[in-house]
Amino acid sequence: MHEAIAETAEGLRLPLVLRVRGGLHARPAAKLAQEAQRFAADIRIETENGQADAKSMLDVLSLALPQDTELTLTASGPDARAALEGLAAYLDSLRD
Repeated sequence: MHEAIAETAEGLRLPLVLRVRGGLHARPAAKLAQEAQRFAADIRIETENGQADAKSMLDVLSLALPQDTELTLTASGPDARAALEGLAAYLDSLRD
C-alpha cells in the first residue's frame, strides 16, 4: 500500500476503489470520520463528483459514494502518511 501513496505539492495522495457493499452509508461513514479525527492531518476525500472533509460524517455522506467508486484520499500535516494508511486499512476492512 505504501507504494500507492504519492507526494504532491498539496500533500500526500492515495487513490482507492471503494469496495463496500452498498457504498459508504451512515454507519461506515460515521466510523470513517471518527477514524480520521484520530489524526492531526487535514484529510480530504476526492471523487469526480466533489470532495469532502474526511473528519465530517455529513461531508462524507454528502458524497453519496456507491460501491466501486474511485476516490482519492489526500492528507497534509505531521501524520499524513499514517492517516492515509489508517483510513485505507479501515476501508479495506469493510470489504465483503
